[in-house]
This record gives sequence, C-alpha cells and structure tokens, in this order.
Amino acid sequence: MPIATVNPATGETLRTFEALGADGIEERIAKAESAFRGYRTTDFAARAALLTAAADLLDEERETIARTMTLEMGKTLAAARSEAAKCAKAMRWYAANAERLLADERPAEADVADSGAHQAYVRYRPLGVVLAVMPWNFPLWQVVRFAAPALMAGNVGLLKHASNVPQTALYLGDLFHRAGFPVGCFQTLLVDSKAIEGVLRDPRVAAATLTGSEGAGRAVASIAGDEVKPTVLELGGSDPFVVMPSARDELDHAVHTAVTARVQNNGQSCIAAKRFIVHDDLYDEFAETFARAMRGLVVGDPLADSTDIGPLSTEQGRADLEELVEDALAKGATALCGAGRPASRAAGWFYEPTVLTGVTEEMRIHREEAFGPVATLYRVPDLDAAVALANDTPFGLSSNVWTRDVDEQRRFVRDLQAGGVYFNGMTASHPALPFGGVKRSGYGRELSGHGIRAFCNATTVWYGR
Repeated sequence: MPIATVNPATGETLRTFEALGADGIEERIAKAESAFRGYRTTDFAARAALLTAAADLLDEERETIARTMTLEMGKTLAAARSEAAKCAKAMRWYAANAERLLADERPAEADVADSGAHQAYVRYRPLGVVLAVMPWNFPLWQVVRFAAPALMAGNVGLLKHASNVPQTALYLGDLFHRAGFPVGCFQTLLVDSKAIEGVLRDPRVAAATLTGSEGAGRAVASIAGDEVKPTVLELGGSDPFVVMPSARDELDHAVHTAVTARVQNNGQSCIAAKRFIVHDDLYDEFAETFARAMRGLVVGDPLADSTDIGPLSTEQGRADLEELVEDALAKGATALCGAGRPASRAAGWFYEPTVLTGVTEEMRIHREEAFGPVATLYRVPDLDAAVALANDTPFGLSSNVWTRDVDEQRRFVRDLQAGGVYFNGMTASHPALPFGGVKRSGYGRELSGHGIRAFCNATTVWYGR
C-alpha cells in the first residue's frame, strides 16, 4: 500500500510520501537509543512538564489536526475533535498519575524479614525503545494511549503508523518534538509494513505494541517471540450488546446507545458493539426501534456538521464489508435496513447503516468482525442462551449488557469471555481503566497502571542484613 493521504469521501489522492530507506531507519533507531540513555534518568516532574506541554499544543491545534484526520480516514469532524480532546486529557492524566502508578512496591515487613533481607522492594524501570505499530481508525488516540504512559515511564517510542494516515503520523512526531521532548524520544517511521520485521529484530529495540488486525498481530508476535521481546496486542473484536427484560424501562436509552455503539467512527472500531443479543420479551420492540433509528442516520460528507456517518476508510475496507453482508443475505439473512451503497453518494467509500437478522453459524459474519456500520441482531430465550451466544465468537475484547437484575449482573461478570463488561452503558476507554482483550482479541493491557507497567522492568531490589 502506498504511503498517501487519500480522501475516502472522494477517492482523491491529496498527498503522497516516500518511504524511509535503510539509512533513514538506521538513523532514527540510533537517535532513539541515544535519547533513551539520557531520558531514562529524568524524573517524573520533568516528564510530566513535557507531556503537559504536548497536551497544551494539542488543545491549541485541535481543529487543524481534526480536519487532517477526517480528510485521511473519513471520521466525522465532530468525532475527530472529540478524539483530539480525549488525547490531551489522557496526557494530562498520566502526567498527574504516573509517579503514583510506578511507585516502589514494598512487601509486608514479615515477608521481607522471611526473605533474609533487612530491606526489599520492587522498582519499575523503563525497558528502552518501544516500537508501536498502529492502525488508522483512531489515528491520534491509538498512539497516545501508548505514548503517554510509555514516555512517562521513561521509555522512548518509534511509531510505524498505518500507511493511509501519514500526515497524522508526522504530526505526532512533530508534536512531541515541539513540546520539548529530547531529540529521538518519539519518532515517526514512514515505512512499508515489510520494514517492521527488521526494526523489531534490531537489538536496540526492546519491545513492541500493536493495535490492528489479527493477522498483523500474529506476524508481530511471531517475530517478537523469536527475539524474546515483550509485546502488547490489541486486535479485533465482535463485542456483544445484550439486552435483558429488566432493562424494559430504559429500552429507548438502550436503543439510542446501541446505535451510537454500532456506528461510532463510521462503525470502524474494535470495541464497537457489533452483535445485538436481545431477550424474547423485548426483541420485537427493540428490533423495530433499532432499525428505524439506523435507517434515519445521515450518511454524507464527514466535514459537514449534519453528517452522522462518513465513508469507510478505504475502498478495500468497503469491499470486505460488502462481501460479509452479501454472504449472509445469500445464506438466508434478512436486512431490516441498508445492505448497500447509498444512492446519493456516487463517489467515495460509503456504506449504508445496516441491520441483519436471521444470522446463523454458517454465515461468515457470525464469526468474522464487521468493520463498518453493520449490526447483526439475535433473539434469545433466556440468560443461559444470552451468555452462550455472547461467548460464541473467536474474539473477546469487551461487552455491553443491559440489565438491572443484580444476580444477572454477577453471572455476566463471572461468565463473559471479554476484557471488559459494561453494564447499562457503552464500552469506552478511559486512562484510569485497563483496556484489552482475551482470545483472538489479543493480550496485555493498555491504559491505567497495567498499561504504564507493560513496558517496565519490575526489578526486585534486595538488601541483605
């Protein structure tokens, strides 16, 4: 794939970029290694000042970078503004909390004495240069949720961003530089995906983090495993959105949230709810209201304030989504709305908000992630069936459950195979809460204390008597 900005609303190529050659890659890795030697010795106050400066710049430049994101990958301008604001907020949160999260851990005095020491503790030390392989769907947020904790821990970063968001990638490298971080602390690598292996195998690179497809995750994990380097992987998701009878009084709210959960970021979000599992008692009403709301969404120019859903990010992405829907329809599924390209948008990679019913195990969409505004709707008779269907997926990123029954809530927390269980609301990431999944959704955690410690050496410090 060429490194280029292609406006997905029009198909027009706006800018192209040359990939770095071997000399350019070597120069940046050398700078990163050199920067780490000095940066690792800075204190939390100095790092916090730098990260806060980056947050201030991002706030000042929110409108500009939001427009860039919209032109590069098609998210609505309102969503892009919110993403930039969220990134600045996360930077400030880590600036304020990193020292607490990485404070020395001291065992109980009796355990220290039993170990034969007069003093012992655990200190978290940075690993070094971390390679971040990031996707296009949240081109700022995916990077910042790695970069903010990594930089506050004393690590340095090399960013290999998706090839269709090069301007956002370059902006990020420039942002941290202008904020005052030492040269080499955070650099963007405009490289083809084929260059990733060489960077990751370089002995100066200590670890890697990847957000993206299952295939990309397997490739990076395989290389890192061969090199015995730690990784964090956040891969695909096909999150369930379960609605139980005790949520009847807030069904309208549940439907409104369901629509937002499915079409956020034009439906291109790993943690977007994709499979809607509704109890018999509420199914008919939910299906009718949900389909009507999806049908009423405005598909159009992502720069327009009136637009609810912009285009998919790439032409191939739309083709992949079309194949999933066509396979389901050919095997007996029914479309309550959508299932095609909007007639009003001749150019660009748009797709109608779609709700499918009658989905069965033989259909690809039952197992595969639909990365676009397509929802699958299922009817279940009871709690056991809801749990079983929610878990009937190779993914396990997050989950949404609508119930006011405390016993049901306990059951879902105990039995759902997911990295998160969100009750009576929509899955969303927050810097104070760990984020990640199980099964083929990946391993490790970003954000919170778990995320900042992911690329630290938990060092046992022991003093004999």
